[in-house]
Amino acid sequence: MRHSDLPEIEKGIGQMSDQSRYLRFFTGSKTMPPSVVERLASVDGIFHLAWGVINMDEEGHPAIAAAHVFRETETSDTGEFAIAVLDPYHGLGVARVLMTALFLDCYCEGLRQLQIDILRDNKKAYGLIRSVGATPCAFEGSAAQYNLVVKDAISALQKMDSPTAIPDIIGAFAAD
Repeated sequence: MRHSDLPEIEKGIGQMSDQSRYLRFFTGSKTMPPSVVERLASVDGIFHLAWGVINMDEEGHPAIAAAHVFRETETSDTGEFAIAVLDPYHGLGVARVLMTALFLDCYCEGLRQLQIDILRDNKKAYGLIRSVGATPCAFEGSAAQYNLVVKDAISALQKMDSPTAIPDIIGAFAAD
């Protein structure tokens, strides 16, 4: 992802269902404040790593998902992870493809642990992150925080039979 993707990010947020927007951003607002959209678009490969998925089968190749990791300092080995997939693409493996690319990128950039904040009633996200080894570490109000060891998550993704693109993504990173 690049800063030039800002309009696509804003459009994607607007295309999320109210429920999905609430579960991802902890608010059901149809639009996010400009500062939030700007933060999501300010990918620099150091403090903010991000990957996106576009649908090559649709005209205009619209964005359908994005995953981000933010870290406080250039040398920090811990970051904050977040992911969003447009509703029509839930359950198709898009999140796992994105996580594979982003977690490999994180590992290459020295990130070893990720923190994930999830609303307690977000059962799909809970199942997704648990499937790659995330463990709960704190509960506060309606949110829960999980820790994820990047290397363990990559290993868990590598063992999955689907989506079938995971070995190709791992191979592409290994070739670099």
